[in-house]
Amino acid sequence: MFAVLKTGGKQYKVASGDVLKVEKLAGGAGDKIQFNEILMLGGDSVTVGAPLVADAAVQAEILDQIRGPKLIHYVKRRRKHSSQRKKGHRQSLTVLRITEILAEGGAKSGVAAAIGGVAVKADAAAPAAAAPKKAPAKKAAPKAAAKVEAAAGGDDLKALSGVGPALEKKLNAAGVTTFAQVAAWTADDIAAIDEQLSFKGRIEREGWVEQAKELAKG
Repeated sequence: MFAVLKTGGKQYKVASGDVLKVEKLAGGAGDKIQFNEILMLGGDSVTVGAPLVADAAVQAEILDQIRGPKLIHYVKRRRKHSSQRKKGHRQSLTVLRITEILAEGGAKSGVAAAIGGVAVKADAAAPAAAAPKKAPAKKAAPKAAAKVEAAAGGDDLKALSGVGPALEKKLNAAGVTTFAQVAAWTADDIAAIDEQLSFKGRIEREGWVEQAKELAKG
């Protein structure tokens, strides 16, 4: 009888007694583990999972935890002969021996299951469904510049560079009617007005605050 199991993102065809090396799994030499991701069982008949074979499992004994051979690779930049890096890597591996292939009863075997490199009990209750994450609170829009009651007959804001009748109406609707108000804007006020009225950086680009300070002096 053989089985095709999945671990570490790879698939292995195994039979009882086989010794193989897989990406590192939790456990020490002598520990028994169980693979529950079984894609196929073969023997007198073949069972193909959809995608996994229900209740099937492959049990194994860990023989050793080792490091694979060192792999060397270079990183070079095209046409940059002086720019290159040499890197080495040794993959952590688990050597194990297949001891038994279960066509059914895997969920109740009680053997620790190797899943994603973390050992857990095969009969452990499934973790409770994670509570849905709360949607991040919407970031409060920056406070618009405080609306100051304009004195009767507010200033002619068209005196500011780039401000025409249409922009003046927008500013008045937002409560901005005097040069003094514009002159007192902070960086936060500018950002808020810019976003509120879709000025796209016009305030700073045209230098309204500096102009308003001069105009407010009369």
